[in-house]
Amino acid sequence: MSGIYVYLTFDGNCREAMQFYQECLGGELFFQTVGESPPGKNLEDKMKSMILHATLINGNKILMASDMTPETGISRGNTLSLFLECDSESEINNYFNKLVKDCRSSSPPGKTHYGDTFGSLTDKFGIHWMLSYSQKMI
Repeated sequence: MSGIYVYLTFDGNCREAMQFYQECLGGELFFQTVGESPPGKNLEDKMKSMILHATLINGNKILMASDMTPETGISRGNTLSLFLECDSESEINNYFNKLVKDCRSSSPPGKTHYGDTFGSLTDKFGIHWMLSYSQKMI
């Protein structure tokens, strides 16, 4: 389902926070740990248990989150991202190419280990964007 969603970043307490939000908002909660991802198999146990991606879905209310902090660590303002779910690969590329102008950092859209197309950038205003196209529903 295309749209713009809130994506929260936590510093190791994503599971606890998302379970709390589920208690408050209801819905179904899904987790993928770092250890469940291909690169996570060779990491230490503490890292394997970190949340790579969490999604809470209740009707059209969708909240996403992760324990994956930026290299600079957690600071006020970098714990929230805009997650732009696109309807096609051409759409994700079109949005990325427009948002990337004069950006601070970027990772161009590319295929992920789970089959989606994903890219991210921090725009010239300091807003972090995550862009995704999936042939399956969220």
